[in-house]
Amino acid sequence: MAFARRELLRPPPAGRARRIRLELLDGSKTTVHIAAHDAARTEIRVAVLRGQARLEPWCEQRGVEEALVGGFFVRPEGLPLGEVRTRGVARRHVPFDAPWAGVRACVHVQGGTARIAGRDALPEAPRGDLLQAGPLLVRGGVPVFRRERDAEGFSAGSRQFDSDITAGRHPRAALGLSGERYFAVACDGRSRHDAGLTLEELAALMAALGSDTALNLDGGGSTSLVSGGRLRNRPRKAYDEPEPGGRPVSTALLFVPR
Repeated sequence: MAFARRELLRPPPAGRARRIRLELLDGSKTTVHIAAHDAARTEIRVAVLRGQARLEPWCEQRGVEEALVGGFFVRPEGLPLGEVRTRGVARRHVPFDAPWAGVRACVHVQGGTARIAGRDALPEAPRGDLLQAGPLLVRGGVPVFRRERDAEGFSAGSRQFDSDITAGRHPRAALGLSGERYFAVACDGRSRHDAGLTLEELAALMAALGSDTALNLDGGGSTSLVSGGRLRNRPRKAYDEPEPGGRPVSTALLFVPR
């Protein structure tokens, strides 16, 4: 068990957000923000934020109440890093390095149905929306990420990132899917008050919430969860240095009523 008090990990009711203080096995603590959505009444959509934008004001301008940071991006242009499709159309992006581009996990939404899978398990040119990020955290309800395996090459391919995202505790974001719920999750970090999570700890968290599958998304100063129209987490760009409103991001996942 990755947490000292697993009983705290009750997911909120659908349509609600919840904040919990999570105690880790070494005594460190961090704040986790969870928004739950009824899968039968909610559709996930991939959005491209042209020119980049902070997620909360972007949502406010468009009347979006529920959203989560999407995939990675490259600096300084802000182009999405990893494949992005909306309504079946491939959007401008920087591909992941080979061979990792062909296997890194994605969320794919077609006909209102969302799934999380490796890129090699999806059609070459899928219809609907697709966002590639990763690594895959949970499959079949079981945490599957192991840093030492580096199955999707995030450590081996770390040259495309600011650092090796598999190393250490950081602010992180993730999407979890179950038969009945979608879970949008963000954890705080980079402060004396909030340790952040490793990817292994994030995987354990997503499984404990009841996710059948779960996917890591962009993190660090880009970590942004909007629920009820407001930013729930506390982004930080460096240790104990706030990132007011969160870093401008390139893509997002929207949770909209069907």
